[in-house]
Amino acid sequence: MKQYTTPSLIGLSVLALIVSSFMPVMQVNAVTAPSAPTGQALEIAPPVLTLSANPGETVKSQISLRDVSSGSLVVTGQVNDFVASGEDGTPKILLDEGEPNPYSLKTWVAPLPKLSLKSRQIENLPVSIKVPKNAAPGGYYGVVRFTATPPELDGTGVSLSASLGALILLKVNGAAKEGLSIEEFSINNGGKAKTLFETAPLTFVERLKNTGNIHEQPAGQVVVTDMFGKKVAAVNVNLPPRNILPQSIRKFEQKLDKSVLGDRQLFGKYTATFTGTYGSEATKKTISATQTFWVIPYTLIGVGIAVLIGGFLILRILIRRYNRHIIKQASKAKTKR
Repeated sequence: MKQYTTPSLIGLSVLALIVSSFMPVMQVNAVTAPSAPTGQALEIAPPVLTLSANPGETVKSQISLRDVSSGSLVVTGQVNDFVASGEDGTPKILLDEGEPNPYSLKTWVAPLPKLSLKSRQIENLPVSIKVPKNAAPGGYYGVVRFTATPPELDGTGVSLSASLGALILLKVNGAAKEGLSIEEFSINNGGKAKTLFETAPLTFVERLKNTGNIHEQPAGQVVVTDMFGKKVAAVNVNLPPRNILPQSIRKFEQKLDKSVLGDRQLFGKYTATFTGTYGSEATKKTISATQTFWVIPYTLIGVGIAVLIGGFLILRILIRRYNRHIIKQASKAKTKR
């Protein structure tokens, strides 16, 4: 039985850069583009710019670029929009200029200067974002992509290093719309949501939708209690923290296995309760959902019952044979008399 409690709030999830899903507070200090056959490569830091500004304000930041190749490079940058693609946090870079995006900031970013780097040289690229006076409060997103070219190939359109970039997460201050809903809270084993399981490990799944207009980082726990209300286990949701972009869904999963249960064996009826929070410190909101499930090793029980029935039948047959033997012996003794 499902029970959903969903106060109004805002979603979570922004994406990482090419290939990996992005974590808002990244522990990595630099991102390196894969080397081309001739050795061109760049390193950038930070991988994510988290900024805030008022309408009409200009906010400035910088991205550090390092030439980690063996030769000189000419680095050019461009700004693109990105949105969520799928539910795993993978970003989709919007390369089509005509593709509408209400959360676009690429036209707010001042033109990026071209940089010339020598091998192992580090240079800071200024990034200036002018927020329009009529910008609505909420989140705006973009990615600054860089390509590196040897000086002799500059202007030919040929790039010998992979494109890489830094995400920009800009919050325009004001009364942003915040909302987060639980699209699904389920328990599965083998990828199928069920309420009856034979044994652990189990997987808790939460699909959360950001119905607002700003990115959010939800935090929470799934607490498991037995049929007597005693706490059996707890697992954290969204660690390390990840974001959900506006109007997108992100899926979170947690394992209930030996790392959580230890040597405890599950048997009987259990209740899993997911409780999450989101929003700023001043506007914290809570969402929750419950799911009841059973853990019964029915295959093992079935085998046990079959063994008991088989043993009973065998015992019955043996008793009958023994009784026949006794009767037969008694009959022979009587005949001899």
